[in-house]
Amino acid sequence: MNVSTTKLNEKLSVCSQVTIDDLAEIAKAGYKSIICNRPDQEGGATQPTHQQLEKAAHSLGIQFAYLPVEIGKVSMEKSEAFHKLLTELPGPVLAFCGSGKRATALYELTQLETDKMKSEEETVTAACSWTEQAPEKIPVPHGSADKSLSVTAACNWSNAFDIVVVGGGAAGIGVTASLLHRRPSLRIAIIEPSDKHYYQPAWTLVGGGAFDVAQTVRNMADVIPPKAEWIQAAASGFDPDYNLVQLADGRAIGYRQLIVCPGIRLAWEKIEGVQETLGKNGVTSNYQFDLAPYTWSLTKSLKSGKALFTQPPMPIKCAGAPQKAMYLSCDHWLRERTLDHIEVEFNTAGAVLFGVADFVPSLMEYVKRYHTKLVFNANLVKVDGAHKIATFEIKDSEGNVARVDKPFDMLHVTPPQVAPDFLSKSPLADAAGFCEVNPKTLQHARYPNIFSLGDACSSPNAKTAAAARKQIVIVAENLLAAKEGREFPNTYDGYGACPLTVEKGKVILAEFGFGGKLLPTFPLVDPTLPNRFAWLIKAKLFPWLYWNAMLKGREWLTRSTAAN
Repeated sequence: MNVSTTKLNEKLSVCSQVTIDDLAEIAKAGYKSIICNRPDQEGGATQPTHQQLEKAAHSLGIQFAYLPVEIGKVSMEKSEAFHKLLTELPGPVLAFCGSGKRATALYELTQLETDKMKSEEETVTAACSWTEQAPEKIPVPHGSADKSLSVTAACNWSNAFDIVVVGGGAAGIGVTASLLHRRPSLRIAIIEPSDKHYYQPAWTLVGGGAFDVAQTVRNMADVIPPKAEWIQAAASGFDPDYNLVQLADGRAIGYRQLIVCPGIRLAWEKIEGVQETLGKNGVTSNYQFDLAPYTWSLTKSLKSGKALFTQPPMPIKCAGAPQKAMYLSCDHWLRERTLDHIEVEFNTAGAVLFGVADFVPSLMEYVKRYHTKLVFNANLVKVDGAHKIATFEIKDSEGNVARVDKPFDMLHVTPPQVAPDFLSKSPLADAAGFCEVNPKTLQHARYPNIFSLGDACSSPNAKTAAAARKQIVIVAENLLAAKEGREFPNTYDGYGACPLTVEKGKVILAEFGFGGKLLPTFPLVDPTLPNRFAWLIKAKLFPWLYWNAMLKGREWLTRSTAAN
């Protein structure tokens, strides 16, 4: 039929606004009842009133119920009334509102209570009373009679959370705090195995001797929002058809909505030999908490020789961090008057110094100042720490790849980075392994009750804490809109920030969005030039904002773009 419907279960389907002319088609399709969830006059004079629709429906033998719900006011009281109507009205039933979202939200709230009661009364008691029975699958009501879950999943489903957040990093803690700031009654769980939380953007400063590494770490228990439940376990997979997150310890955690933000993994194994020599033999990396101080130790002790800095293929966390390590080391050697005795080389797997062209001229001035040799299309593939040899695969202009061995006295390695295996191998992943989202709404492309942000989502923005800070607002507001049947209020413009520390005391505050569009927070300051104001923001303001605002649901400097 021409009316586009979405089937939620065997008895109920939903659709957008119907007209009197649609009713004959609806009757022909076999619907016995209609529930109108759209208030009269919401769509203006062209919208038929519920009395007009009811009269026309009765003439066709269709029962009609009017249960108006204003946008943003889906409540448990309304869902209980909706459930009562579904119980009393003959099926199949068609419910409608402006877009179908409020009708769907009413159904989902109804299912939350129904699933709890049924799983407790019919499934969980029986499942948990089994002793040495074989672990067969047992049915659990979840929108379709043919779906089944394991005994463990059935027991967990009865305690499904309103929202489950996978990941306790900047994105996970921040979005949880923002959601609880908006809706304190939400039952939210954070799945995170680590007992430590790190402020990673400062590790480059630690490697340059400009920040105390002890100030970049806190106990995870101290940053988990007080009203959230911390599940200290590792996620091992997703079962989005059943609304479950699988844990490595065998548990399954049920959710009504899911936020995926586990960050990305440092894939050291992609560089042969590097793991055996990290932290010794002059091999270091600012991408690891315990190694950033070693970077500074190497920088201070090197008086002559060869220093190599590397950057792998994208994506990586903070695309400017590899060269920032180089600039800060070079600045120290310049101040100590040893730079003339040190051969500095930056090897990047990319074809350009930085992906946003507006910032390249200023960066090139520092490349010249520090007498740095740039080697493009050079990917580090092997490290022999004992003999201090780094092996690169270098591609020439014709696409030919050759292996080149380079000696070093200091080697700063930026590791390749990938999505966690439990995400990349799950139904949520795109072809590259990241959580597949609409880049403007950050809602999953195929599962509407799932959102993602931070480094693990597929949005093509710079993977930085600053990007997560803006994404938090988008996800918090859009997720609640989806939950309450409202239109999404915000869209994401791809904002990311990479404070390019080019010397101790000066930073180029690179802020940009999709397509490299410049998005400066302070437009009166030329964003393409290094300045001390940006250094103070990077070294003083941002760390304070991180611990005291971003992780606590205070959304300062987080403007967003209104949805069209």
